[in-house]
Amino acid sequence: MSNTLILVDQYTKFLVNTHIPLYYSIKVIDDFFNITHVRNPGVAFGLFADQDSEYKVLIFILISSVAILAILFIYYQTPDEKKMVRTGLIMIFSGAIGNLIDRIAYKEVVDFMDIFYKNYHWPAFNFADACITIGVGLMIIDLFQGHPEEKDPPILRGQP
Repeated sequence: MSNTLILVDQYTKFLVNTHIPLYYSIKVIDDFFNITHVRNPGVAFGLFADQDSEYKVLIFILISSVAILAILFIYYQTPDEKKMVRTGLIMIFSGAIGNLIDRIAYKEVVDFMDIFYKNYHWPAFNFADACITIGVGLMIIDLFQGHPEEKDPPILRGQP
């Protein structure tokens, strides 16, 4: 699953890079969704994009790499029966790898999904970002789902 998600992310970014000029928009759904080729030199939602530092990209790559290792560690510690959590972790991992590839290749992330409604505009994002968001959502859903309580251990005869 992870390989497929990473390939879809990289393929969609490849299509945007090769067919849509930077800052150009293609209307998909009037007054709601465009494909707009933008670059994000920051992190999620453009945070730290305006920071000028020769080490910024290196720091983002390092932080992403540590996060990816942590995700792998948590994934392998998560029991198999926690399918929603494991799926969420795979999606987060895949998105993190997809955006890490961009940071290494371009020193920024390729974004292109542009959602807006009237005066409300969501920051542009990409398939990797969507994977991360859905993965976190799956983990939150699992957190709030009721899990059956373990049965109390049987009481042995002769014990108080």
